[in-house]
Amino acid sequence: MAMLRAVLVTPLSGSLGGYGRAGADALALWASWHNDRFRPWIEMTVFDAHPNPVAALNRSSQAVPDLLFGPYGSGPTAAVAGATSRLVWNHGGAWVPAADNLVTVLAPADTYFHGAIRAVPKADAGVRTLCVLSSETGFSDAVAQGAVDEATRLGLRAISGRLPGGAHPADMLLVSGRFAAEVDAARRLLPGNWRAAGFVGAGVEEVLAGLGRGREGLLGPAQWLAEAAPRPDDGPTAAEFVAAYRRRTGSEPPYPAAQAFGAGVIATRCLREAETADDDALLAAACGIEVTTMFARFRLDPRTRRQVGHQVLTIQWQDGVRRVVWPPERAQAPLRYPLAVTRHGSADRGA
Repeated sequence: MAMLRAVLVTPLSGSLGGYGRAGADALALWASWHNDRFRPWIEMTVFDAHPNPVAALNRSSQAVPDLLFGPYGSGPTAAVAGATSRLVWNHGGAWVPAADNLVTVLAPADTYFHGAIRAVPKADAGVRTLCVLSSETGFSDAVAQGAVDEATRLGLRAISGRLPGGAHPADMLLVSGRFAAEVDAARRLLPGNWRAAGFVGAGVEEVLAGLGRGREGLLGPAQWLAEAAPRPDDGPTAAEFVAAYRRRTGSEPPYPAAQAFGAGVIATRCLREAETADDDALLAAACGIEVTTMFARFRLDPRTRRQVGHQVLTIQWQDGVRRVVWPPERAQAPLRYPLAVTRHGSADRGA
């Protein structure tokens, strides 16, 4: 086979367009990286999934792709995976209903707050209650339910509520919702009497930027940070990826770009292992490998195909920047605690 055709179906316009375009740029870089090293060459084509991911999928099928990369966003990814029997390389949907045709590189949404729930009680054994707020979306519910389950497992009491209201007094606040709803909740509920507070949007550079110093001390999940990226045993280093992305776009790579590039490196590894682009062979290869890319460690549970290799980072805003505070072996700084002390710029209270 002289050439492999790869397609990416992802939002290039609409509210998710910026994230989708970042993934498209990253996968273009991946195709170039692959073509410099391996044969057969890969030809990459991108289809705009906004406003209809399934219609975009149908257009992409006319290209007769050998590799199908799914969209950014859990909703679009679920729509694409449910509308095809083809193997979908999932770099953009952390919450997608179980499917037999997905290879997912992301840590699952239900693990997003696990690090915060472990880190805060470790700093203060007096923390016993959590208020967990969510929007009515599958992704938000998955994050919230995962937080409740982890808190229960650790012997803590979690009280669930819905945004925009639904807050209950507790030691710790955790919020998972549409980003606009999270911003509104942060403005209404902070500083409050919480000893610690976490927002999904706090893990992303731009989401809560309008809060200014109001972000200080907030916790959040991060799929990837360049400065905390692991040392890869396949593919380029994070520094090499960042430099290539800068040359192509003139900007720093956001986490969707790293996720997409990581998925490309995994696909390349599976192509080498399987020695074919057959979907069944590629899926078998994906279930059989354990590898670390510049994005994350990759390992699938061979029975459920759930991503179990990658662990979400827990960051805290400290002095205006995100610092990894959990897991301990990846931490860039100690947790600053409690929230009131952190937000008022007092001395670091490292845990």
